[in-house]
Amino acid sequence: MKKFTLPIRFGIAVSGSLIVYFLMLSLLDLHTNIFFSLFNGVITGFGIYKAIHYFRREDPEGFDYGKGFSVGLVTGFVGTLIFTTFFALYCTEINPEFMKQISTAWFSSFERFEAILFFTVAVMGFATTLVLTLSFMQLFKVSNNLNKKSA
Repeated sequence: MKKFTLPIRFGIAVSGSLIVYFLMLSLLDLHTNIFFSLFNGVITGFGIYKAIHYFRREDPEGFDYGKGFSVGLVTGFVGTLIFTTFFALYCTEINPEFMKQISTAWFSSFERFEAILFFTVAVMGFATTLVLTLSFMQLFKVSNNLNKKSA
């Protein structure tokens, strides 16, 4: 149980940061510009990196690729799930006009567009989490090449 508290804490921090960033964009009326969502990857990546780094620092002997990878995945997935839930509430309850602002002529049914949009936000977060965790674990893994002695 203790090994999941760290990534859940970092996941909550990631989601909080994503929510604050989105609300800041909303205040500036920039939240409809898809370009600004690229920074979500930076926020998520920073949280995943720090979670793996902190986990490795706390238990350097017990750290291995599998444990670090699971810490990164749980951190990103928790952050994505919480942010997607917030995003759904924002689009349906806080600012229903947001859906009309970003809808395009491709979608004739408003209800289907909502489901597709929420699914897309979640999949983008999960994909970002997977790619960044794989990338960061290349930095944190223990290389067997360093332990071999040349003859």
